[in-house]
Amino acid sequence: MKKVLIHIRNWIKLISVIVLALCLIVGAIAFIYKPTYSVSINGELIGYTKDKSNLQQKINEYMDNGDGQNVAFVEIENQPEYKLCLLKKDIEPNDDEIFSIVKESGKTYYKYFAVLDEGEEKLYLSSFEEAEQAINELKEKNSKNREQLTVQVKYVAEAKDVVTKQEVVSKLYEKEEVVEKQVITNSSGPIKYASSANTSSKKVALAVNLIKPVSGTVTSRFGSRWGSTHKGVDIGASKGTGIKAAAAGTVITSKTGYNGGYGNYIVISHGKGVETAYGHCSALYVKVGQKVSQGEVIAAVGNTGRSYGNHLHFEIRINGVAQNPQNYLY
Repeated sequence: MKKVLIHIRNWIKLISVIVLALCLIVGAIAFIYKPTYSVSINGELIGYTKDKSNLQQKINEYMDNGDGQNVAFVEIENQPEYKLCLLKKDIEPNDDEIFSIVKESGKTYYKYFAVLDEGEEKLYLSSFEEAEQAINELKEKNSKNREQLTVQVKYVAEAKDVVTKQEVVSKLYEKEEVVEKQVITNSSGPIKYASSANTSSKKVALAVNLIKPVSGTVTSRFGSRWGSTHKGVDIGASKGTGIKAAAAGTVITSKTGYNGGYGNYIVISHGKGVETAYGHCSALYVKVGQKVSQGEVIAAVGNTGRSYGNHLHFEIRINGVAQNPQNYLY
């Protein structure tokens, strides 16, 4: 029994010595070294960090947002690799230097909204809203190129010069020549345009009684509009709504196409110099030379030609002079 106790005591002493030695070794290591992470790219050591999560989060945020204007994202193909290690206490982590090295290896992509004219990139803006507003302003100003302008989002690796909405309108505006009077002869008969407009408030007597060609809301009135004279009245209605002849007469124009902005277009002569015109139609139901009665459906409401929504453009003319339809109807 005595020998067993002596044996146990010797083992306790040995274990104590071992534990003490380990404590001394750990203490010495802790005094000289500190736990950290080595950082490498493609196997090449680029530094050390004590907080790999914080460093990687910073890198991820940079990839998502970059650090400049109009940056869409930054592509970094070779991500840092981290390994736990012991670093001498006199060596400091270099997170900022690591971050700079990672940034230099990235490829930055920028996001712009390009305004295109007939498919050719002209100018760049920072937001879709600004680009859309610029094109709408050019349409309102009747810019000659308004139908060719589009917006397209672009992701490019090269920074572009960004302009404002006002600069787009100023640089891309093209003045359109206003044709006051022209006659185009074709297989459907001549297209007739009002040669001038009676812009006074005076009502000229008509030799015929008229009815409303469509029922709806007046969306644009007769008179000055966008720097020129609007020679009729616009009545908003759903696409396909039947358009009635305002009075009995003979169709002298029935033509599809752009037609100087009128779109699909009909003119009816009612005799004694009185004519009515119907523009932006989606469909035409009568031909040149055809006799029509008052109230007969001659066309359907549409959005053709220079138009920004379904409506009827309606004109009343006396001897080629456009009159204000609201002096007689609506």
